[in-house]
Amino acid sequence: MGGYGTWSIAAEYPKRFAAIVVVCGGITWPTPAEITDEGPYAAIAGKVAGIPVWVFHGNADRNVFVTESREMVKLLRGLHADVRFTEYDGVPHESWDRAYGEPELPVWLFKQRLEGR
Repeated sequence: MGGYGTWSIAAEYPKRFAAIVVVCGGITWPTPAEITDEGPYAAIAGKVAGIPVWVFHGNADRNVFVTESREMVKLLRGLHADVRFTEYDGVPHESWDRAYGEPELPVWLFKQRLEGR
């Protein structure tokens, strides 16, 4: 539950991370028939909005639907959070292969700093 765990741990300990990378993660499983701006998505977004986030997801993912990432990115952008979103067309659940191969990812990640450090 890597991507789910990333959202969950970051929400629980938001001051502990300089940035997070979420790959094919979600908030609820299975995805509800209707995602609303209320409930668990908004709660998690509110807790992690101060952390720079880069979200990756393949739109052919049948294990964790891409709507999970799209909703979180939408809510975070609405909170003016520092969020990036990369959606891979036709890529199934194994989007981590492409995500971790992104040349800009380590550069972006290592530029992030915890406040006061």
